[in-house]
Amino acid sequence: MLDVRRLRVLHAVSTQGSVRAAAAALGYSAPAVSQQLAALEREVGMRLTEREGRGISLTPAAVILVAHTDALLTQLDAAESDLAALRDQVSGQVALAAFPSAAATFVPAAWTALAGSAPQVQLGLTEMEPEESLPAVLRGDIDVAIGHEYDLLPRPLDPLFERRELLRDPVWVAIRADHPLAAAETMPLSDLAGLPFLAPRSGTSCAEMIQRACARTGFVPRVVARATDFQVLLNLVAAGAGVTLVPHLAARHLPPQVRLLAPAEPVTRQVFTVSRRGGDRKPAVRVVLDALALAAGAESGYQERRESKEKMSSLPVLSAGS
Repeated sequence: MLDVRRLRVLHAVSTQGSVRAAAAALGYSAPAVSQQLAALEREVGMRLTEREGRGISLTPAAVILVAHTDALLTQLDAAESDLAALRDQVSGQVALAAFPSAAATFVPAAWTALAGSAPQVQLGLTEMEPEESLPAVLRGDIDVAIGHEYDLLPRPLDPLFERRELLRDPVWVAIRADHPLAAAETMPLSDLAGLPFLAPRSGTSCAEMIQRACARTGFVPRVVARATDFQVLLNLVAAGAGVTLVPHLAARHLPPQVRLLAPAEPVTRQVFTVSRRGGDRKPAVRVVLDALALAAGAESGYQERRESKEKMSSLPVLSAGS
């Protein structure tokens, strides 16, 4: 009997292209992936990988196994979904992961809606950046993840994922309201080249977005502070420590000393949900996905009204709760 977990590892090596990339996607160490492949080779009695330059390639036997594994994983998900669909009442536990600004804005609205429409669904939330949550979905630790990708930084997804779009999230320049540059309606990012920057922690797509946005206009930002929470960065902007680029979702509670300006070179991020392919056939997962879509739609409408209000009023400062 072939071990499904080892087949999943082989499938990840095939889709990701290397042992190291598969390990990162699955949240394992590279030696652990190699051990699983070696154990699978002993099970089938044939070589599954072979050296190719500095990397490895799959043998014909491995290619056959990967094709069957793809179908097997799809069938397993379908079986779980069909069994769940037999229940008269939508119920069950759904593990949700969301990045901080999504968890702070539209996720609570979705939670409230679920409590009224599907009280037997037990939702569990873990705050995670997409770099953590997407591998967790692939491993089966998380049922639904709310992720994002910047237009400057596309995020390729595993073919086992199913993606649903939620909303478009524009990125603003956050600058202290009394700074001479704050009087402009739009801000060429090159004008910020000599200013200190505040950024998210290294290794996140939000940090990389700032690097790429600045590089696109010809400079490398001089980062003087990093924080995991955009609210910390905005408070530092208010204190005069520097400037930053902040997505709209993360700027809901803006210090009164901070002004948001539209960058002359627009940057946006797309927010979406990810579940395993066919996972929305499970009633509990489906109602969670639907609730998130409705809540995100309401949030998107709020964003449009807020942007329209700011344009009409021409206020130089966006205050908290505006």
